[in-house]
Amino acid sequence: MSLLPTLEEQIFRARAELRMGLAVAVGGWIAASVETLRPDRLAAMRALGRPALTITSRRADTLKARAYDGDLARIIVPTEADLAWLRATADPAADLMTPMKGPFQTQRGGDTLPHLAAIMLAKSARLLPAMLMVRADPPLGMPDLPPRTVIDTLTAESILHPVIAARLPLEASEQSRLHVFRPEDGGIEHYAVEIGEASRQGTPLVRLHSACFTGDVLGSLKCDCGPQLHTALATMGAAGEGVLLYLNQEGRGIGLANKMRAYALQNQGFDTVDANHRLGFEDDERDFRIGAAILREMGFSRLRLMTNNPRKVAMLQSHGIDVVERVPLILPPNRFNKDYLAIKAAKSGHLL
Repeated sequence: MSLLPTLEEQIFRARAELRMGLAVAVGGWIAASVETLRPDRLAAMRALGRPALTITSRRADTLKARAYDGDLARIIVPTEADLAWLRATADPAADLMTPMKGPFQTQRGGDTLPHLAAIMLAKSARLLPAMLMVRADPPLGMPDLPPRTVIDTLTAESILHPVIAARLPLEASEQSRLHVFRPEDGGIEHYAVEIGEASRQGTPLVRLHSACFTGDVLGSLKCDCGPQLHTALATMGAAGEGVLLYLNQEGRGIGLANKMRAYALQNQGFDTVDANHRLGFEDDERDFRIGAAILREMGFSRLRLMTNNPRKVAMLQSHGIDVVERVPLILPPNRFNKDYLAIKAAKSGHLL
């Protein structure tokens, strides 16, 4: 067996390299994250040719830049543009401070698969979906990742392995166990809290809960995540059994840093969905297939799902989990989250 990384492992490693400010090669293009790019590496990329800034069509709509390529746009970078210009173009937090960045000239035609793959790598790394790209042969030692393989790899269902499970007495139930699951792709671990001895033959209460540091840990009033978490655990404790899946998909899958960027935009008057779009993300970037995979690994096939989100029900059903009942989890709003909850109902289809 070779000690060198496989192609898939090189793709997963590319996410970490982008977060460190390194460039990667995708389909004959050198690509770097605008968020983590250093001035010296910007200069090195410019020495290879005239780069273009690849952004999603969501961000292009905000910038009034033409997105000829469907899901993305390729902005030709002006020769005088510096790293500050690139970051101001990529990050909507600077839109009010530097409104005169355009007009933008965008490219059209040609193969855009490498650009789409680069954007997917950025999202997978929880970075702003804005990649500086220049056509060039990769330097010696830098693998040139095939774009189609990158896309297929990043969209494939995560393979999860159980690591350990141990008793963990909780306020909600002293008879509880915490299960830890680790994905093969080197991503962050996910957890399952099993209350009591949840029956594999019955229909236990189950909740798919996405991590929310601000709500679950700090008690933020801007969302209903913390109260939902504790109410779900208390309900399972009272029932004597249940499973709460704690999926590390902060901020609807965009990561805590981008979630805080979205909060900054919300403070400017944009709602949750509009803020995500201005950042270049979709309404919801989470992958609920992770929840189905954990449930299958734990031996559950029928359950009652505690959720207000019909998308979770549909996802579990489509992946072999029989949801026999949707159990609402509706809590009283407060003055800080009432608009947030209204947007969840109006734009995201939550049943509130």
